[in-house]
Amino acid sequence: MKKIIIQCLVIIGLGSALLADGLSLSSTDLKGQLSIDEVFNGFGCRGKNISPELSWSHAPKGTKSFALTVYDPDAPTGSGWWHWLVFNIDTQTMGFEKGVDLSKSLAVQSMTDFGKVGFGGACPPEGDKDHQYIFTIHALDIEKIDLKSSANPALVGYYINAHTLSKASLISYYGR
Repeated sequence: MKKIIIQCLVIIGLGSALLADGLSLSSTDLKGQLSIDEVFNGFGCRGKNISPELSWSHAPKGTKSFALTVYDPDAPTGSGWWHWLVFNIDTQTMGFEKGVDLSKSLAVQSMTDFGKVGFGGACPPEGDKDHQYIFTIHALDIEKIDLKSSANPALVGYYINAHTLSKASLISYYGR
């Protein structure tokens, strides 16, 4: 009986260790609901349009770069809404500060569905249900996605998904 208990504890310990090694994403800014800081300023919304602090850890073996996406699947477009796409993030970077300026970085911010490059905050239609905003870090198996900042969000998403080893997400909500 003692041998069975020890074997069970070893299996549980190994399982916990495996879970602890998974890619994770956290934020000191994101809570259940987005704040006025993460709300777009335009399209009828009056937010500050500031990207939140994000940090990630436990990248899987073989990670050669990261990509970050922010996506609203509830947008009434039939295809959702891309709020932020950043790729070619080097493996030494394990997070972004609030309101990060990526202009001096090798990382590429591509076009969003707002028709602009860079972070575009939440702005669901007035009176619509609360929308979910999915912040996702992707560990990629390639160092560089060979696209420019003018690339269409769906094309960027295709390349990110084709090269994702692992991903982790945080979901926040916003409605007006």
